[in-house]
Amino acid sequence: MKIGIIVGVLIAAVFAAVVTTGTVAKVVTDHTQAQMGGITNVSCDAAIGPTLPGQGDRGASDAQKLDEEQRGIVALIVDIGKKRSLSPRAWQVAIQAGMTESKLRNLVYGDRDSLGIFQMRPSMGWGTVAQVTDPPYQVNKFFDVLLAVPDWENMRPGDAAQRVERSGFPDRYHNWEPMAATLVQNVGQVVDAVGCGQTVGSVVPPSQAAAQAIKFALAEQGKPYVWGATGPNSYDCSGLMLRAYESAGIILPRVSRDQYKAGGMLPVRQAQPGDLLFLATVPSNPATIHHVMMYLGEGKIVEAQQTGVPVHIRDFSFDESEVVAQAVRPGV
Repeated sequence: MKIGIIVGVLIAAVFAAVVTTGTVAKVVTDHTQAQMGGITNVSCDAAIGPTLPGQGDRGASDAQKLDEEQRGIVALIVDIGKKRSLSPRAWQVAIQAGMTESKLRNLVYGDRDSLGIFQMRPSMGWGTVAQVTDPPYQVNKFFDVLLAVPDWENMRPGDAAQRVERSGFPDRYHNWEPMAATLVQNVGQVVDAVGCGQTVGSVVPPSQAAAQAIKFALAEQGKPYVWGATGPNSYDCSGLMLRAYESAGIILPRVSRDQYKAGGMLPVRQAQPGDLLFLATVPSNPATIHHVMMYLGEGKIVEAQQTGVPVHIRDFSFDESEVVAQAVRPGV
């Protein structure tokens, strides 16, 4: 049974710019607590966090396959989690549990008397039939039980889901870790979800213009990719860079191949936060450039990647295939 959920506009990520020397702004990504009024990110050991953190592409691919009903349930989980000031880890646990139990659908059938998103059983005290098929009730009930699990914050998300669901197949909840992390990051506007909601760290852009461009680009996270779009509701890769630097008073050309020529060049491995990085079919030939992204420092980039993948932050390596050997610093 499909549910009608009106999803409000996603709260933009907040990055505070602190002027240090009068010309250099320090962009700090500890935004979640500021933007959501008291929600505290979970700090955890990497061994506890998603066990497949290197499979962001898989997570994005799985998330792209969700239909309207499934996306609506994800949005409901995130919305209720925020309203209850629960950490992003709690949202991730609920998403993994819901995807495992029902494929994030509000089912009116199941094993024995199991019903709903989380296959709750009225006979086991989860609530009445009407309650366990009511999406807001189900999500709140799931969170209530999760919060009663001792030390759930320090468990792997799938293990925490199992402690709530008590399934005969406990390992299956781990299968959806990459997708759930992707959804928490993009729907919930949480930076670095695979780090359990921790920040991406502090980066020092080379100029106030770069700091402003970073701030703009990060605030657009979650907006959809549309080829040829330049905002404000959707972007392609170069459209996002165009508007980000426009907000800082620097006008870039429209397309990525031309943006490659619109600033000072430097070796890509010497890139600083705010610099533009490029991918090309033949990295040595700028005429084959097909993608542009913004470097954030500390092995992170922000980009509008492709259809079905919202504007997002992801891990980046200079050893990735197709990376052009030169970065570009706009305005120089």
